[in-house]
Amino acid sequence: MKKNIVTLMGVLSGLLSAGTAYAAQPEPWQMTFQPAASAIMEQIIWFERYTLWFIIPITLFVMFLLAWVMIRYRASANPVPSKTSHNTAVEIVWTVGPVVILLFLAIPSFQLLTAQYSPEDPKMTIKATGYQWYWGYEYQVGDAPVSFDSVLLKDADRAALGKEDRKAYPRLLAVDNEMVVPVNTTVRLLVVGADVIHSFSMPAFGVKMDAITGRSNETWFKADKEGLYYGQCSQICGKDHAYMPIAIRVVSQEQYDTWFAAAGKDLPGANKALAAKIDTDKNVNVAGN
Repeated sequence: MKKNIVTLMGVLSGLLSAGTAYAAQPEPWQMTFQPAASAIMEQIIWFERYTLWFIIPITLFVMFLLAWVMIRYRASANPVPSKTSHNTAVEIVWTVGPVVILLFLAIPSFQLLTAQYSPEDPKMTIKATGYQWYWGYEYQVGDAPVSFDSVLLKDADRAALGKEDRKAYPRLLAVDNEMVVPVNTTVRLLVVGADVIHSFSMPAFGVKMDAITGRSNETWFKADKEGLYYGQCSQICGKDHAYMPIAIRVVSQEQYDTWFAAAGKDLPGANKALAAKIDTDKNVNVAGN
């Protein structure tokens, strides 16, 4: 009996962990970042926690000073106000203190910026074009580039596309065609706008780049965990701005090569085959636990 319970717990744990990796997405009442799926995002999360060690004490200290001044120097407790115009010691402290704090913040922030703008040698290039209100992707790889549009998934199309699982393909985040990239591969992303300003944002990768008409902005990412990740356009671009999601599926190199070979001729078929392969591998891994 005990052995059966342990086995059941292992299976449930595998299912939960697989589900989490399979669809990283915003959660209700979420106050923190999405789990990091790249080294850059891990650094961003570290820096956010690091700055809190300065922000929280400073906020509490200022609140204490305000309360102390209001209570100690109120008219009833201090009827004769001081005529002091300056204090050298205080002025030195409130000048040197912020300078030191800013140095502690500036050094790691510059290191993070350097990492963000110093990509490894990219292995592939994808052009992302923002339209009102969907994304177009063009794989600038080899002699036969793959290009397609990525549009918000409609409920009526879920069955035909094999995307009825609302946990993996949530409403208002899922798309008909995801961007597919291999894991542990540096991807150069060229972001442009076709009409108005859009913004390509993928929180789990630490990527956010504006898509501007007539200009090609460049960014990059290197996903280190397989899964399906969601983002959204982060620049107000019209009435359907809220319905312009971004979905990136990170797979193994073998799965990517198979998908890419078929996507140029039959994109829907390639997507279905890839999703079926991922589900099969996931079920085998869970059963193996």
